[in-house]
Amino acid sequence: FQSGQRHPATVDFKRTTQSQPERIMCKGQGSFNISPSDIVLRKNKERGHADHGWLNTYHTFSFAMYHDRRYEGFGPLRVINEDRVSGGNGFGAHPHRDYLIFSYVVKGEMEHRDSMGNTEIIGRGGVQFTNAGTGIMHSEYNAHPRNPLHFLQIWVKPTRHGHNPRYDTKLFDNEKKLNRLCPIVTKDGKDDSIVIESDINVYASLLDADKEVSLTVENGRQ
Repeated sequence: FQSGQRHPATVDFKRTTQSQPERIMCKGQGSFNISPSDIVLRKNKERGHADHGWLNTYHTFSFAMYHDRRYEGFGPLRVINEDRVSGGNGFGAHPHRDYLIFSYVVKGEMEHRDSMGNTEIIGRGGVQFTNAGTGIMHSEYNAHPRNPLHFLQIWVKPTRHGHNPRYDTKLFDNEKKLNRLCPIVTKDGKDDSIVIESDINVYASLLDADKEVSLTVENGRQ
């Protein structure tokens, strides 16, 4: 994620070994002024957690019954939930308003329905985006009766309220993300990403062992 900030910087992300596929190192590089306090390491098991049987979820920021005043959001970014949903289960129809909500499917198939008439099944690498605007109803279910669904659910605050509701989806296959930062949701739609009505850019990457990617954080960004 990239949003408004204090220091120019180049940040490297490196996958260390094949035997540690989930371990990613982040380091500052170059002649810029960045202190350890500018980077907050949020370890996987330190996040908020709830297991509802059909739903096993981790919360990066305060959400539902989990509250930690240290983790209320980051700029316009309000929610990152990592959800695993058992076969055939999901979130029934519920309302949203004045939030930008998107899901990134890590594994499995997600079925989306909403009050705008959209019905779609999204697979691995797919991003489903909704600008809730003046108000929508939607539902998300695991489309497979047995296999689990694993996805990230992300909420972002818009730059202004009162948008007309909008829906969009795009598939970002492995080739687009392999050993590079692939924009998936951006404020200007660069590289065929989904446009978001907020000052934020979101990237995805799949790194081979000992490969790394760099992101330059410009002045005025975070």
